[in-house]
Amino acid sequence: MPDAKETAGQIEYYSRAMKAPRIREAAARLADQARDGGWTHEEYLAAVLSREVAAREASGAEARARAAGFPARKSLEDFSFDHQPGLKRDTIAHLATGAFLTEASNIVLLGPPGTGKTHLATGLGLRATQLGHRVQFATAIDWVARLQTAHQNGRLPQELIRLRRYRLIIVDEVGYIPFEQDAANLFFQLVSSRYEHASLILTSNLPFARWGDVFGDQVVASAMIDRIVHHAEVITLKGSSYRLKHTLTDTLPSTRAENTAE
Repeated sequence: MPDAKETAGQIEYYSRAMKAPRIREAAARLADQARDGGWTHEEYLAAVLSREVAAREASGAEARARAAGFPARKSLEDFSFDHQPGLKRDTIAHLATGAFLTEASNIVLLGPPGTGKTHLATGLGLRATQLGHRVQFATAIDWVARLQTAHQNGRLPQELIRLRRYRLIIVDEVGYIPFEQDAANLFFQLVSSRYEHASLILTSNLPFARWGDVFGDQVVASAMIDRIVHHAEVITLKGSSYRLKHTLTDTLPSTRAENTAE
């Protein structure tokens, strides 16, 4: 029977061969605890392997979060529900489970600037990366620019197929800048390609009734909204800008009572 030193050497060799260095570290760290606690061989092995799996999952989540393109890391835990008393915590908690992703459902966040739409979208996107999903974040203008480039290169169908491999796409700031018709048609194709296949989170400062102004065509806007909300959680945020709460300015020019989901 090999002695403790020889066994440790074997564990180190095997962990290197498996490219799992944490197994060696966990095996050494947990050995005394296992002996003192009277663990079975199976319990000790499970504990060692669990450390490796947990570390790999954390590393993968970090890589997915970096690749997502979030403008800043904003977690759901840091969201100020006090600034949005009408927002149900249970609703956000359910969305944070990621169930909407497995159902290929969407989330639409509507409301004036500064009310937390991007924060919630980012927080839910971060949670998705932690659950093992690939995510991409960009503003509506940036998404259109990406699609225009693909279209000009004759690769729009391939790009739409590639984007469907992302379980979640976040489209921020729909409505801040109107689209020309060609851009609106490209955006419509993005929405259509993901319909009942993969999820979208969209944020907008405008109610759905104003989306026709954004896309320059009421028919296109209606068809797009129909696909988005067919399987969606629509959340309306209200109030003044959180960013201005400590200034002498209470409201922004674009903050109007019409900013509702109606």
